[in-house]
Amino acid sequence: MSASTDLDRTGLRHGHGPGAGPGPFARVGRGAVGNGRLTALTGAVLLLLLAAEGATIPWIRPLLSVHIFLGMLLLGPVALKLASTGYRVVRYYTGATEYVQLGPPAPLMRVLVAPVLVLSTATLFGTGVILLAVPHRGLVLGLHKASFIIWFGAMGIHVLAYALRAARGALAELRPGSRGRRLRLLAVVLAVATGVATAALTYHLAAPWFSPHIR
Repeated sequence: MSASTDLDRTGLRHGHGPGAGPGPFARVGRGAVGNGRLTALTGAVLLLLLAAEGATIPWIRPLLSVHIFLGMLLLGPVALKLASTGYRVVRYYTGATEYVQLGPPAPLMRVLVAPVLVLSTATLFGTGVILLAVPHRGLVLGLHKASFIIWFGAMGIHVLAYALRAARGALAELRPGSRGRRLRLLAVVLAVATGVATAALTYHLAAPWFSPHIR
């Protein structure tokens, strides 16, 4: 019997069990199962955008403008993904029944991969924002490149570990009638729209990077 079926039958899926207090992602995700679907859907969108961003790296000079624009666009979906997964972690470790019943991540993922992935993600995008705000070559650019290498390895392990589960969760959202589905789709659309707006409003800051005289 699947975890979602168990949760449906006990009523915990929609936050009626002990320890299932209200919260923003509980309302949007309709409980632990909905939160998992929100995370999976956001991850699927992120995977496509990250693939597009990664495709610019081998041809970074002619595609630098695309690389910068996509990098800023990704801030919206990345923030939503970190928020939804972070919410689940907090709910699990504070003993919310429905989250505890879904169980923790595998020990290796929880202890090693997840912290490295979160830290490298924060470093990668943080240095990217700094480089856009204060264009220069040097320590920050080197840290940006180094964090990408670490992030790429951690992300590869993460994708291999959760690809099937994430695919099931994302595909489940294609079926109409799922409780909370519209709110989850709206959350993802708003995250992408926020990213697009951020990229559009900050793109003018990239002008110095197209000059050969940047230090």
